[in-house]
Amino acid sequence: MAITIQSFVLGPVQTNAYLLTNEETKKAIIIDPGMNPASLIRKLDGLEIEAILLTHAHFDHIGGVDEIRKLKGCPVYLHDLEADWLTDPKRNGSLRWPELGVTISSDPAEYALDDRMTLNLIGTTFKVMHTPGHSPGSVSFLMDNHLFGGDVLFRQSVGRTDLPGGNADVLYDSIHEKLFTLDDGVIVYPGHGPRTTIGYERDNNPYV
Repeated sequence: MAITIQSFVLGPVQTNAYLLTNEETKKAIIIDPGMNPASLIRKLDGLEIEAILLTHAHFDHIGGVDEIRKLKGCPVYLHDLEADWLTDPKRNGSLRWPELGVTISSDPAEYALDDRMTLNLIGTTFKVMHTPGHSPGSVSFLMDNHLFGGDVLFRQSVGRTDLPGGNADVLYDSIHEKLFTLDDGVIVYPGHGPRTTIGYERDNNPYV
C-alpha cells in the first residue's frame, strides 16, 4: 500500500496543509486546509476525501474547511475543547487580524477527537495524541513514522503560546512527555515551515 504525502503552503501566514492519498484506492484525507486553498483543491479531482483532520482550529488552519467540505462531502474531525471555534470568528482568531479582510466560520465538526484515539482512514491507522499548549485542543496525528503536529513543534522552534488558551508550560509538557517519547526517526510535518525529525529537535531545538 502506497500512501503519498503532498504539502501545500496556503494563505497569508504560510500555513502547511497536507493531502495524504492511498494511491491504490484513490481515497485521501486532508490535514489543516488553510486559507486560499485553490492549489490544494486542484489536486482533489478524482479523489474520495474520507475526512478533514484538524490539528487545531486557529483561523489559518481552517480557512479552507467550509469550501472543501461542501465540495467533497467529507466530515471534519476536531478536538472537543475547540468544538465552538469553527463557528466563532472571535475564538478562532480571524477577528484579531482585520487586515486579513475576512472572518472565518463554518459548521461544527462532525466528529470529536480525543487522546489515544485511533482513526482508521484511507487503509491505514492514525494515532491521535492530545498535545495542548499552543491551543487547548491541539492534537498531533501519528501515521507510522510520520507525525502531523500542527503548531506544537517546529524545526528549531515551538508554537507560540501568547494567544488565548495558550500555555507555555503545557506546551513544553506536550513536547517532552508525548512527542519526545517517539523514535528519533519520526518525521515531523509542522503547521508552518520545513519538516524535521524528532531526533533532530531533541538534539538541536533551543526551546526544549
